Amino acid sequence: MSDLRKTLLGLPHKRSSASSLALSKQQFLPLKWQDYFDKEEYIDTVSGRHHVYIKGCKGPIILCLHGGGYNGLTWSLFAEEMFTNIECQIVALDFRGHGNTKTDNDGDLSLETLTEDVINVANAIAPAGQSSIVLVGHSMGGAIAVNASYQIQSLVGLCVIDVVEGTALDALSSMQSILRGRPTHFKSIPHAIQWCYKGGQCHNLEAARVSMPGQIVNVQSGAMACDEWNLFENMNVPDMPHSAESSFRSSNFTIREGVEEVADHDVCGKPPLAEEKTFKVPTTSTGKGDEGSGYTWRIDLSKTETYWKHWFQGLSEKFLGTNVPRILMLANISGLDTKLTVGQMQGKFQLQVLAKTGHAVHEDQPHQVAEILSIYLVKQKCATTKAGFVMPLHPNVCC
Repeated sequence: MSDLRKTLLGLPHKRSSASSLALSKQQFLPLKWQDYFDKEEYIDTVSGRHHVYIKGCKGPIILCLHGGGYNGLTWSLFAEEMFTNIECQIVALDFRGHGNTKTDNDGDLSLETLTEDVINVANAIAPAGQSSIVLVGHSMGGAIAVNASYQIQSLVGLCVIDVVEGTALDALSSMQSILRGRPTHFKSIPHAIQWCYKGGQCHNLEAARVSMPGQIVNVQSGAMACDEWNLFENMNVPDMPHSAESSFRSSNFTIREGVEEVADHDVCGKPPLAEEKTFKVPTTSTGKGDEGSGYTWRIDLSKTETYWKHWFQGLSEKFLGTNVPRILMLANISGLDTKLTVGQMQGKFQLQVLAKTGHAVHEDQPHQVAEILSIYLVKQKCATTKAGFVMPLHPNVCC
């Protein structure tokens, strides 16, 4: 089993404490995106309306591209950390078919189409000569970032997170079975967050609470869970019966009887990753009676299989061929292929391996990822530090 597959399947631990059940009801409530970003906007292009989350208004633009199935909210904690370190603007894009982006063909996730979308968005937010752009991409988004890097004139830097051509292509044969093993529906938003965290997709509880609601929609209304929850949290109706609020909240974190709980985690929300345990998903996933209510995935990734191979073919060569400063962050160095190993030894890019993290490196360890990228951009003269951010004399970075 590849490291990527292990990450996607998750390696949680069983929790035996019965008292943790009541506490978990509050632990898995969603967090609002406004706590991490300043605003959201829609960027109109020839193909549709592309939704972005934005933080900051000066400095280079860090254009963040999420992986397949995620959305812009996967960058929430990273955005907060980056904004603390350097003068920058964070723009987190929802790809077509994801989040709140709406295009003329949301099902077209080909490499060429997604690349064109990124170029159009980049040109809209940073007209030629007005601002510099740093592309940061995770997984599928990393492959799109590399492909788009050749056609963005204002590009000054490229960061790819946990995607390598060989490892990605090897993992594709297992992806359909992995996707079939996921729940198709969730009883509530907190149930989805609970699955995301305890099922191993994200090893940082805070990240799961803000990111997972951006990946699911209400089955009946079609509304994004993050928008639905935000609307509820902002309601200020004096005459609203207390029972109505209680009903909404209880329906959104009722814990199903018989759920196997997961072992307690430390204050950083990182579970131990060494020992494999089985985990019973705390949601309904295949029952026919559940498909008319609750929440389901914003995008059915199983239907995008036709595009998977093309996303990653030739990725290593294209990454090495770009003419801007490059940094590659991986969860496991064993995934480095021959071309990248030689390129790294020749000093063509900077490599950083973050131990004890899952596939969503930027969610699991947002502080470390932001610090590494901040230091790199400052050293490359692409950004300036903010007061309070001290550049380490001997950063723990592989170069």
